Amino acid sequence: MSYRSFIDQLKKDQMLVEVNKSVSPRFQAPVIASREKSAVLFNDINNRKAVMNLLGTREQLAAMLNVPKEQIIQKLSTVKPEGEIRIVDTSPTMEVIEDEVDLSSLPIMTHFEKDGGAYITAGIVVAEYDGVMNAAIHRLMVAGKNKLAARLVPPRHTYLMHKKASQKNEPLPVCIVIGADPVITFASTTRVPAGKEFEYASALRGSPVELFECSNGIKVPHAEFVLEGYIDPDEKVDEGPFVDITGTYDHVRKEPVIHITRIMHRRDPVYHGIMPAGPEHLLMMGIPYEPRIYRSVEEVTSVKNVVLTEGGCCYLHAVVQIDKQTEGDGKNAIMAAFAAHTSLKHVVIVDEDIDIFDPDDIEFAIATRVRGDRDIMIIPGVRGSTLDPMGSEDGTTTKIGIDATKILSKADIFERAKMPECD
Repeated sequence: MSYRSFIDQLKKDQMLVEVNKSVSPRFQAPVIASREKSAVLFNDINNRKAVMNLLGTREQLAAMLNVPKEQIIQKLSTVKPEGEIRIVDTSPTMEVIEDEVDLSSLPIMTHFEKDGGAYITAGIVVAEYDGVMNAAIHRLMVAGKNKLAARLVPPRHTYLMHKKASQKNEPLPVCIVIGADPVITFASTTRVPAGKEFEYASALRGSPVELFECSNGIKVPHAEFVLEGYIDPDEKVDEGPFVDITGTYDHVRKEPVIHITRIMHRRDPVYHGIMPAGPEHLLMMGIPYEPRIYRSVEEVTSVKNVVLTEGGCCYLHAVVQIDKQTEGDGKNAIMAAFAAHTSLKHVVIVDEDIDIFDPDDIEFAIATRVRGDRDIMIIPGVRGSTLDPMGSEDGTTTKIGIDATKILSKADIFERAKMPECD
């Protein structure tokens, strides 16, 4: 399913709100999008179109993957990054080519009062160096008419590629892809082997991903916008503040500069923006870790499902549903979950009869199946997440695992009453 057809499908399924009045990219459009749980299509932001909350719910993600919501993790856990890539000569992305670069022509948004500037938040940065390709979403702050400050997180692939190029005083050629097939955008957020993001997208959607070569040699998928350029080997500027997944401001840092040398886009392009700390940001950050947790727990017990909860920023809190076989399975699942996602702070293990998508049901499990001195694991002095405002200065934290599963030998006392079927 293409980017535009996915938007059309959301509209057909009444999962899209259209805003036809003219709105500003500075605060106004983000404020409107923040009030909606559905996807929002703006038809006039500085005479451009833009969509936000494109994958803002699990229902939208399930529609993209063509599976029920409850089976998202099972699909993501079984699909391997071994799909087909096809190199093509032309692309609808090349309908309009602008060699005179002015980033203000794009509806790049400023989201919060203390933001360091306008940010591209759904830009897939595609880079290649020494024959290795990488595609990943990085936040990109507008730093001039043709400049972006890129937050490159060590030791992730784009950071390492830029570091290698800089050591040889070489620019790192990149392209920034905005408005690709949502499966491709999602795949670029996942933890797959280096250079396998497009193969993974192809496998997820069950059809080849087409790539075309830009003038700087980088191969990219069809999209609404492609920004060509390079990461400067030396130049750095202040980047931030930026609101991250916890809804709090990240630090200001010196970050590398991307010089944009060309902009290509479709006629009447539809820009894609992700609201910082919004539902799409949370799901894109968190869901790629759920299959990792699933596979890790699968090694120690029978796992049924995993969710990184919205209340836990889809990153710091997990609920793991297991089919408990022996006493101790719950604690083994706790340790496996922490090993799979090192930024995880708290995890709750529940039984099959608990709805992991219902916070009330999870609280019920904790209330009726947990004895604090026996079922709570406290692990101090371990690596935490830099996104956690409570993280200590040395990067360590205390993790808590809660085994909220039934005692197998007393399963009958935990049986939940059911209403009989009657007319």
